[in-house]
Amino acid sequence: MTRLVRLVDDDDDLRAAQVQTLQMAGWQVEDYAQAAQALKGITRDYPGVVLSDVRMPGMDGFQFFEHLHKIDPDLPVILLTGHGDVPMAVAALKAGAYDFLTKPVGRDVLLAALNRACSARQLVLENRDLRQVRHDAADDFPELAGGSEVMIHLRAALDRVAEAGGSALLTGPDGAGKLVVARAIHRRGPRRARSFVHLACDAMDDARFEADLLGSETPGPRGTRQTGQLERAQRGVLFLDRVDALSPGMQARLAAILEAGEFWPAGAAAPRAMDVQLLASTATDPLRLAGDGHFDARLFYRLSGTILAVPSLAERREDIPALYRHFLLAACARLDRPAPPMTGAVRARLAGHGWPGNLPELRGLAESQAVGVTPFDATGTADRPGLSDLVATYEAELIRDALRIEGGNATAAMGRLQLPRKTFYDKLARHGIRPADFRR
Repeated sequence: MTRLVRLVDDDDDLRAAQVQTLQMAGWQVEDYAQAAQALKGITRDYPGVVLSDVRMPGMDGFQFFEHLHKIDPDLPVILLTGHGDVPMAVAALKAGAYDFLTKPVGRDVLLAALNRACSARQLVLENRDLRQVRHDAADDFPELAGGSEVMIHLRAALDRVAEAGGSALLTGPDGAGKLVVARAIHRRGPRRARSFVHLACDAMDDARFEADLLGSETPGPRGTRQTGQLERAQRGVLFLDRVDALSPGMQARLAAILEAGEFWPAGAAAPRAMDVQLLASTATDPLRLAGDGHFDARLFYRLSGTILAVPSLAERREDIPALYRHFLLAACARLDRPAPPMTGAVRARLAGHGWPGNLPELRGLAESQAVGVTPFDATGTADRPGLSDLVATYEAELIRDALRIEGGNATAAMGRLQLPRKTFYDKLARHGIRPADFRR
């Protein structure tokens, strides 16, 4: 692994001391007194990381970071300052800085931060160089399929997170598919050959936290060893599901572990380096949780490199019929039963129900239909839409079906539907449908 760092600091004495420290630790150092000079030679393929002071004459550290971010948003930049405060740290991390350290910084803390940044950089470059032809996320994860705008944006965002290999915080209601998104990020990222470890934080208590997360060792010839989840996830992905459900003490402990970049199994003689991609989820707005004091601020900013909003079914209604058909056909294939027809009653339920249970509720409906049980009275739902709403929903789904069959070819779709050109495009505009979203 190339351990290359570009160091920028206008303090000659301090810079010389840092160069000596880094070189003794095995780092190749490129040092500069001015940020403008340090920009030269930085490309999207730069194999190292950047360590820069903030308070500098001319181009300061934040301006330097902005230039670097335009060249490559995935280049790890660690900012150093002797005048650090919380607002400045928050601004730097929100802008995309990899880390923020306050001077004077200890040797071990500095090297740990650089090692993490270097590992992240190598993963990004490896993924770019060795990227294989990948299938669309919907091929492996049908829950992420659909032509709704929110899902198109979500698939594009999870691709970027997967490529970068950085941390991400997934938000959305229970059942929306946050675990599916986390698995898709793992499957499509550079760590896909390594483990994906799912840790249900809402099932953990303080007594189990240390043992489950960190593991334990008993010294001696007959010593025993319990592997913790962090160790299982080494060089892979650790998904902290419902991380906001951890107690304040556990959140603070987890934040300290992430800051150190290493962990101590109980009874171990030495710490273990931590090399994992961290994904986490909350069922409520993490910014509000952090503001209300229910989410440790240090932990929040460590996990929220990117925040992905996973939409509820109610936010992607146009995808519901296709998702229902997928769940129904899968259940019928598993039970070796013929698939029941898509009746008007079923379509009315799909269009009019609020789906508070999201994907599990929709899957449950499909599976009950597969075994011949109807768990609802479509004519008596309290949230039943009017006739015009049902007709519009059905019409939009027929248009989408035609576009799917014809691969997004609008001319072929209007021929299949036997619609005049103007009528067809008027209906596309009314329903917010774009043929380009269905092109293969």
